[in-house]
Amino acid sequence: MAEPLEMPLAKAINAGLRAALAADEKVLLMGEDIGKLGGVFRVTEGLQAEFGTKRVIDTPLAESGIIGTAVGLAMRGYRPVCEIQFDGFIYPGFDQITSQLAKITNRTSGAVPMPVVIRVPYGGHIGAVEHHQESPEAYFAHTAGLRVVSPSTPNDGYWMIQEAIASNDPVMFFEPKSRYWPKGPVDFTSSAAGLHLSRLVRTGTDVTLVGHGAMVATLLQAAQVAADEGVSVEVIDLRSLSPIDYAPILASVEKTGRLVVCQEAPGAVSVGSEIAATVAERAFYSLQAPVLRVSGFDTPYPSSKVEAYYLPDADRVLEAVDRALGY
Repeated sequence: MAEPLEMPLAKAINAGLRAALAADEKVLLMGEDIGKLGGVFRVTEGLQAEFGTKRVIDTPLAESGIIGTAVGLAMRGYRPVCEIQFDGFIYPGFDQITSQLAKITNRTSGAVPMPVVIRVPYGGHIGAVEHHQESPEAYFAHTAGLRVVSPSTPNDGYWMIQEAIASNDPVMFFEPKSRYWPKGPVDFTSSAAGLHLSRLVRTGTDVTLVGHGAMVATLLQAAQVAADEGVSVEVIDLRSLSPIDYAPILASVEKTGRLVVCQEAPGAVSVGSEIAATVAERAFYSLQAPVLRVSGFDTPYPSSKVEAYYLPDADRVLEAVDRALGY
């Protein structure tokens, strides 16, 4: 059995895309500058040279056209993987995603599958300008007919992109761009968990922390600080935002009695809101404190000079932990 290999998330997703392209000639990659350039973040680097311009396709700057073309290709039996260059560029394709891609399989009573993956680099921490650091995942988690996932580790990036491509349903694949470069082990022999399973990443007894994407690293940092202060914190990586795997979350809350849900996105009408409501419904008698949320503020994403004040950090998470323990 091969030893796990240390690599960054960007390279792990690249390796997963390469494996999917090699395994199925119907898999195509589409996006702006993904071919010769290899994408803004170099996630598709080298793939056009290996698989050719008919399978790794540089598209015009037209997100609606990219998604619309992918819908047509899926109808003809292909499995297109579209890259949206930055999170804030997805809105020109929003109508195609929510009105067509998400609905066609249901509209045809299952006769027409839509095996389309839309890769979206998302989130902050890179000091970019407007429309380059947003977290729009709640729009798509709210849309029936779409699967929504977000890896937080290189190992999940490698396996989840292949599992998403294998799905006959459309998958929104949100990649935390601030986690593209830190390295982690990738086990090429088996996945850590299925595409839509939450994962317990740190055990604890006093408070449960739940998050996804780049927030998982922040939660682990906060958990270590809490441990140094004598507080035992459990951390769960959501991995999937639609559907959400609640079993590990509910089991953890039954043990700790306290839950803090964390995300970079604004807090109102969000994934965190949904988790808070569901846990309140399904684990009410286990709760010793209200479910608390730590999130970005309900404002447009700020300029890079002040993004550190907008994005949740370990201190804001720990403040919520203290409040939960204070009840």
